[in-house]
Amino acid sequence: MRTALHSVHEELGASFTDFAGWEMPVRYASELAEHRAVREAAGLFDLSHMGEIAVTGPQAGDALDFALVGTLSAVRPGRARYSMMCTPSGGVVDDLVVYRLAEEEFLVVANAGNARTVVAELTARAEGFDARVTDRSDDTALIAVQGPRAVDVVGVVTDADLDGLKYYASVPATVRGHDVLLARTGYTGEDGFELYVPVAEAAGVWRVLTEAGQPHGLVPAGLACRDTLRLEAGMPLYGNELSTERSPFEANLGRVVKFDKPDFVGKAGLEGRQEPTQVLVGLRAGGRRAPRHGYRVLSGDDVVGEVTSGALSPTLGYPVAMAYVPVELRAPGTKLAVDVRGRMEPVEVVELPFYRRG
Repeated sequence: MRTALHSVHEELGASFTDFAGWEMPVRYASELAEHRAVREAAGLFDLSHMGEIAVTGPQAGDALDFALVGTLSAVRPGRARYSMMCTPSGGVVDDLVVYRLAEEEFLVVANAGNARTVVAELTARAEGFDARVTDRSDDTALIAVQGPRAVDVVGVVTDADLDGLKYYASVPATVRGHDVLLARTGYTGEDGFELYVPVAEAAGVWRVLTEAGQPHGLVPAGLACRDTLRLEAGMPLYGNELSTERSPFEANLGRVVKFDKPDFVGKAGLEGRQEPTQVLVGLRAGGRRAPRHGYRVLSGDDVVGEVTSGALSPTLGYPVAMAYVPVELRAPGTKLAVDVRGRMEPVEVVELPFYRRG
């Protein structure tokens, strides 16, 4: 599948990769330059492969409370919340951002590879509630502007009050005549915005933002730098840090689970998984060889875990990784090793995230 912006990416000379069945730009010129632009100025991302699902009706909030682990009915209109959908046994089906657009209208944003599953599960879990689930993915494009200059870029093309738009909030807005949902959310560890746009308007909005961003160092950015950015920020990726085999508690995200609400799918399973035997930690490597996904983590001669994500951090200048290890090895300063293609590389457990803006 291709996004509505595919021809724009071709014009920009992007290299493409398959991601969850989508042909997505992985880089335009240099992923290192794109990464640094997001940390120092701003990057422009096409995220139209994500799934957008509307949940509407008088009991939309109650339906989401039952379907997801958080209390979405408590979210005020105009605000958003990070949440998860879990299996009955407590494994993670997907991690989601849920926007409350109005009293009876929510927008659930799912990861690309899980969008169809989330639609099906939300539909099934909403049965019995006065709520309707509608897949709007085919009609919606998603464009993100991320970085310390994002406010400068977006501020000159929109009528929205950006000073009053808080983190994890959204507002209907116009971008040079194009109607969008403007959200102060992102997946890079930087300030920034995500713009939900009708598919027919996507190319126009992209070009408006590109022009506005030229004086501020804005560059188009692909999936490769998005991955190193989110890794530095300690943000989990579904399929790496999150899966149906892992619970939110193992991923150090137990805070999103709200047991003080009526029954929800996964409640009983999650109650029994609040004290996991393995947890997600950050690792800092001592050498220059980066631990990668799937590499073994060792304590002495014993294999104790597995790397979920790893790379040489462009911002920090040394390799970092996330891995699941036994809880007794989670303390910062713990010395471990990673088998990097047959060579034992020393690593040290460190606090997540690796990078904080400011």
